[in-house]
Amino acid sequence: MSKIACVLTSMFEDSEYTKPAEAFSKEGHEVTTIEWEAGKQVTGKQGEATVTIDASIDDVKPEDFDALFIPGGFSPDQLRGDEKFVQFAKHFMDQKKPVFAICHGPQLLITAKSLEGRSATGFKSIAVDMEYAGVSFKDEEVVVCQNQLVTSRQPGDIPAFNKEALKLLA
Repeated sequence: MSKIACVLTSMFEDSEYTKPAEAFSKEGHEVTTIEWEAGKQVTGKQGEATVTIDASIDDVKPEDFDALFIPGGFSPDQLRGDEKFVQFAKHFMDQKKPVFAICHGPQLLITAKSLEGRSATGFKSIAVDMEYAGVSFKDEEVVVCQNQLVTSRQPGDIPAFNKEALKLLA
């Protein structure tokens, strides 16, 4: 089964982490949460989910994972301010490993300059940012690009997001 890196910090969108992580685990995949500090507890912006971080970005290598998962909320905007997270995400895109980004998750990929020439979606407030990054933006519940990148817009799209992500992991 696949080892999935999940980059996450406080103010993530609760259900955009919990529901995909649960679906991945249920299918036997291992999700490792990564932030600045292992053992730290981060809380979702709705206050519904608290996650204990498994590993520090300083202690992991992207080569050790099969896929990358980027939940939305304010988390990806915070993480993209750190070059370590940007380069970590860029590795998955450059190596054509599966990447799953929902809502504001593509912000990290924009900063990694990894979306040019791709089709993708995201939360409506980042549509223009994505277009400036060279994305063919689609206002659809899920967009799969080059059998690698799975993106969705919002919590209501999670069932379609999970279905397509799990297909790539199969």
